[in-house]
Amino acid sequence: MAIPSWSIFLRGAAMGAADLVPGVSGGTVALITGIYPRLLAAVTSVNASAMRLLLRGQWQALWRHVDGEFLLPLMLGIGSAIFSLAGTLKLLLATQPLLVWSFFCGLVLVSSLTLMRTEIARLTPTVVLMSLLGVAAMLLLGLGSGISFPQHLGGFFVAGLLGICAMILPGISGSFILLLLGMYGPIISAVADREWIPLIVFAGGCGIGLLISSRFLSFVLARARVATMALLVGFLLGSLVILWPWQQVLQTTIDSDGQVRPTQTAPVSPFYYEQTTGDSQLLGCLLSAALGAGLVISLHRLAGRSATNRAADVPQ
Repeated sequence: MAIPSWSIFLRGAAMGAADLVPGVSGGTVALITGIYPRLLAAVTSVNASAMRLLLRGQWQALWRHVDGEFLLPLMLGIGSAIFSLAGTLKLLLATQPLLVWSFFCGLVLVSSLTLMRTEIARLTPTVVLMSLLGVAAMLLLGLGSGISFPQHLGGFFVAGLLGICAMILPGISGSFILLLLGMYGPIISAVADREWIPLIVFAGGCGIGLLISSRFLSFVLARARVATMALLVGFLLGSLVILWPWQQVLQTTIDSDGQVRPTQTAPVSPFYYEQTTGDSQLLGCLLSAALGAGLVISLHRLAGRSATNRAADVPQ
């Protein structure tokens, strides 16, 4: 049965809301809500045949070829959620950073464990090696001086190019990738403040990245799915050193706006943080992390029920 446009719009809105949060993947939401195969097919349909239809002005044929009835309401839903929620998230990051990062920690920890449970049947040497490589890569990023993309249009384009792959890859979020690149805050601010030029450049990077990554991910997942998922699990587990809410600033720099920005931090215990920096908000952080963990658990339980219902609807 065809999915009505309003339902596609709402599923897109859920994907957009998820992609704002480091730890919840828009691809996971697409999988949960039953549109993942159609999403992947629609994205990969933007190919040479689509370009020929575009250049010939065959609009109706192009619309059918790229599944426009699906893509248009989906993209509208994603965009509306991002623009309506970015301001709130920016405010929370400015006023309650410890609680927000604790929430992200809970999301990422449970996402990694759930991904391991659902995608990795047994611990083989390859699985262990790929997971350790992922953890090591994230530890190097988190404990090193970090990646600091230039805050100009080129940085926004590359951030879009790299971050968009999470829209079609369940298990890791685009916001998480932006966080690793040091572009999460600038892009959230650009969305909240309606800075259209960097957002258009970012969207251009997203469009090109989506066309490239959809084909690459289809190729890799078809040939080495378990190894790829093991690497993602390692990325997620290792990223907890970056998301850890209690950080001691080791190095800073002055950005183009004259603001002091940390370039290297190290995770510390909440008790040390309270002695050296300020209130650790330990109880609130624990509750916030539990809320993030509960959200992921609820989403995956919903996914299980949806899969069961879809299987029950298949004629025997």
